[in-house]
Amino acid sequence: MDRPAWAPESVDMQQASPARMYDALLGGSHNFEIDRKAAEAGKRLVPDLPRLALSNRAFLRRAVRFLADQGVRQFLDIGSGIPTVGNVHEVAQSVDPEIRVLYADIDPVAVAHARAILVDNDKAAAIEADLRKPDELLARVRGTGLIDFAQPVAVLLVAVLHLLSDEERPVEKVSALYGAVPAGSYVAISHLTSELRPEDAGKLGRNAADVTRVGIHFRSKDGISAMFDQWELVEPGVVELPAWRPESERDLYETPGRSLGLAGVGRKV
Repeated sequence: MDRPAWAPESVDMQQASPARMYDALLGGSHNFEIDRKAAEAGKRLVPDLPRLALSNRAFLRRAVRFLADQGVRQFLDIGSGIPTVGNVHEVAQSVDPEIRVLYADIDPVAVAHARAILVDNDKAAAIEADLRKPDELLARVRGTGLIDFAQPVAVLLVAVLHLLSDEERPVEKVSALYGAVPAGSYVAISHLTSELRPEDAGKLGRNAADVTRVGIHFRSKDGISAMFDQWELVEPGVVELPAWRPESERDLYETPGRSLGLAGVGRKV
């Protein structure tokens, strides 16, 4: 298999990546055959899977606009994935060109592409970092000099916490980030859920573990809400992806009561 020019030598082209699978579901081009096959396998099990990906992306854009409108001028996007149209820096800097954005991802392909599109943007950067090691991640964030933890920060954890198992304690990872940011900061979380479609969630979870070897952990609404325990939830709370402050009918990709994702935004007071 020929390695694309954009793929770092360190990347295993025989192992599917959540970031690249998500890119494939969104119709992107920066993924490998193994990622496309994994995405297709998921679609065969749950045909509306691409709509879930679009709905999640739409939530991200709405959340970023909301947070920028609240006056937040720093964004830390953890698990940022492959750059696509409507990235965080594009949305945020359309509100204020001085907003600073730092992307962090464990996937070298995601980081390489982010760096490529940010070459001429001195207010945005990308680093390779692992949410499972929050102390190391925060040290790398501080090392960039881009994020000032003395000022409010918007921490984005969009479609990443469900990649952590219960043993990896995702609630504790969110708590570590809470402790690092000052009052007036926010967190935005989206997460796959078993709440509304347990059978489909089970099929996708088993396929991820057995076929693609990517651990995906669907959680209940209570389990996802627990991630906001230290934060003051912004209305409308933890809700289905398309129900979080929809701006138009184009945000309603999924049928109400049928979403496989929940989302919310919280503020540190």
